[in-house]
Amino acid sequence: QSSNPVVLIDEIDKLGRDYRGDPSSAFLEILDPEQNNAFRDHYLDVPVDLSRVLFVCTANTTDTIPGPLLDRMEVIRIAGYVYEEKVAIANQYLIPQTAEASGIGSDRLNLDSEALSKMIRDYAREAGVRHLRQLLEKVSRKVALSLVRNKPPAEVEVSEDEAEAKVVERPIERTDITVNNLSQYIGQPLHFSEQLYALGKTPPGVVVGLAWTSLGGATLFVEARGRVPRSWEARGGIGLEGLLPRPGDWGQPEASETKPGSGGVSGFMKVTGQLGSVMNESSAISLTYSRLFVRELDPSNTFLDEAHVHLNVPEGATPKDGPSAGVTMCSALVSLALNRPLRPNLAMTGELTLTGKVLKVGGIKEKVIAARREGVKTLILPKHNEADYSELKEYLRAGLTAHFVDHFDDVYRLAFDEEQVGALPFKPRGMPVVSVSTPLAPSPNDDGPRPLSDGAGAPEGELGGPKMPDDNAGSGSEPLRPPGFAASGGSSR
Repeated sequence: QSSNPVVLIDEIDKLGRDYRGDPSSAFLEILDPEQNNAFRDHYLDVPVDLSRVLFVCTANTTDTIPGPLLDRMEVIRIAGYVYEEKVAIANQYLIPQTAEASGIGSDRLNLDSEALSKMIRDYAREAGVRHLRQLLEKVSRKVALSLVRNKPPAEVEVSEDEAEAKVVERPIERTDITVNNLSQYIGQPLHFSEQLYALGKTPPGVVVGLAWTSLGGATLFVEARGRVPRSWEARGGIGLEGLLPRPGDWGQPEASETKPGSGGVSGFMKVTGQLGSVMNESSAISLTYSRLFVRELDPSNTFLDEAHVHLNVPEGATPKDGPSAGVTMCSALVSLALNRPLRPNLAMTGELTLTGKVLKVGGIKEKVIAARREGVKTLILPKHNEADYSELKEYLRAGLTAHFVDHFDDVYRLAFDEEQVGALPFKPRGMPVVSVSTPLAPSPNDDGPRPLSDGAGAPEGELGGPKMPDDNAGSGSEPLRPPGFAASGGSSR
């Protein structure tokens, strides 16, 4: 006899608790290796030794799992499927299964590779492939229904002596699913490109950040706009008239008033976008540090000290929270104060401290995938996430240049064009910056069967989607980087 089974507990983060009992208390006794060897089943009233049982629990998030119960588990985080993996899974498993279940067969349906690419990018962005399977099943069912309704009548052939009649079935034409008619089968796209500005060029005060959501990675725009009192503008300050309500709105003091003990700072900042408590704290830290940083760059620039600033994260109906937007918010405020935009096709993520240090964040794989999807070429990531980035497969990093920074001084040097804002007037206070540039390379080939598509007209680099053009090809120029930074894997001091 053996007593070492594997027990799977699915969706343990959905545990409920009411007047009938608390299941998490029972799980504490079951999963604790110190006491599960004497577990007693109260229903059968017999002791059971569970010390040799392997329990595997699944959850979408660990936030709702009770702390004592989570402490008795070993957490293994599994990232969602990327685009290339979804294409391979669809071609090798999902498409043959849906074809067999609907009864149409591979000879009656041709799913174009570009249509499959659009289905994954614009309809099924979830971490798994459940929704992708549902979409493929919907296509197969509609094609099967169309074949039944439009089935041509059979012909009867009679021999010359009229002694034998033979029924001849007419061949059924194959249905082609392309990008043009895909919406007729599965409706309009659920997701669109998150790129709000053409060619990746953002105006002053707007920065592209990277976020990690339940659907994977996403780009997050941070917008900062502001105005200053007219008395300050009369002294030669930079004013943005009419962008925000006049002084005295939002219950704030008039521009001429200065709160006691404020150190001469009369400006304030309003934050919108349904941000959580952590992001609100990040915005406060960003405002404090950006004020000090701008004064270090130019002591005469008191814009953030006296301006009324509005910081917004678009899509206000979606709740947002997390610590990784600190660097993005601070860059937006510095860009607003200097009235200069950031470099195009650039995105960043990282937590910021009051001393300007950039701390480690999570979800690097998902954020890199989101950056590639939106055409971003340059990434600014925390120094301590360099190991996470190096573990990514090369085809996920293809065409990207990643800079790993330890201090906001280097974020400034990388994000802004020094010809427009001027060089940093002091030596960077962080650790040496490491820059990693991965050249474009063909995506991994998919050797699996393609039962519903003959592959005709498939674009080059199909598994990686439409091949991204190399902006530096033939120009002889290096990827975007300030002077003194290494091209690949190097460092500057």
